[in-house]
Amino acid sequence: MLETSARLLRLLSLLQTPREWRGTELAERLSVSPRTVRNDIERLRNLGYPVHATRGAAGGYRLEAGAQLPPLLLDDEEAVAVAVGLRTAAGGTIAGIEETSLRALAKLERVLPSRLRHRVNALQSYTVTVPRDDGGPTVDPAVFTALVTAARDHERLRFDYAGHGGAESVRTVEPHRLVNWGRRWYLVAWDLDRADWRTFRVDRLRPRIPTGPRFIPREPPGGDAAAYVSRGVSSAAWRLRARVLVHAPAPVVAERISPAVGVVEAVDEHRCVLDTGADSVETLGVHLGMLGARFEVTEPAELVAHLRELADRYAAAVPPAGRL
Repeated sequence: MLETSARLLRLLSLLQTPREWRGTELAERLSVSPRTVRNDIERLRNLGYPVHATRGAAGGYRLEAGAQLPPLLLDDEEAVAVAVGLRTAAGGTIAGIEETSLRALAKLERVLPSRLRHRVNALQSYTVTVPRDDGGPTVDPAVFTALVTAARDHERLRFDYAGHGGAESVRTVEPHRLVNWGRRWYLVAWDLDRADWRTFRVDRLRPRIPTGPRFIPREPPGGDAAAYVSRGVSSAAWRLRARVLVHAPAPVVAERISPAVGVVEAVDEHRCVLDTGADSVETLGVHLGMLGARFEVTEPAELVAHLRELADRYAAAVPPAGRL
């Protein structure tokens, strides 16, 4: 059995996870009786930790946010994950938090045990982050916070938006999620004026405060906001598009490609259409060659010509079957 002080720290660590714990679960984790758990909960309360308890079969304990919540307790993996996250944020795309992230990382590293400090130092020494281009877009932290808050509270949002061509417009939306794709942030939202889902570059918008009335959240487009953004961002940059008939079931093809490659539509239980694209026929040829199934392409003409050239090249690369 753990000594009381060590047990209290372990109990506090469990309560800091975002869930509600039944007394019997905590007792099992700590190898003590439910009565001991109740006594330890009371000790934590006396120390200033706001532990909330609910009664009933579905009740349990959880740690609530407080104005003076004592320091967090992190296990080894959580501490390393936080350190890596701070290191990543120091070179990220949200303007103004780089220095803050480095200060927080320095404080964390000072209190890490030596075994964890070595792991974090190894990650720092043997990983390289591609530096952000000087002209790359960054997001104002105040804008980022305003968008996240509106999405969390289900409040309508109005903002000034600069489109791809520079045209300014005022948009009214129901914000759903912020998605990081590459080195940019995108807002996925229901556009009230267009009655459809839209994706907005966060670095191109300026929120108008205060926010609007609350709304009932809608089902995200396709059930996956990240996939919606990746499809939209990729297709917007495609120079060439193609619809390819693939002789394989749609679920099989969907598992073999990422959402950035294209959209799969079932034709029947044995065939599907892949709506795809790329900036070159060479890239399209690679994607299609990795499908692992027969496919038919009729357009665009330059892709058809490229695939014929590939077929001739591959055929010439091996001897005839009878001469193997």
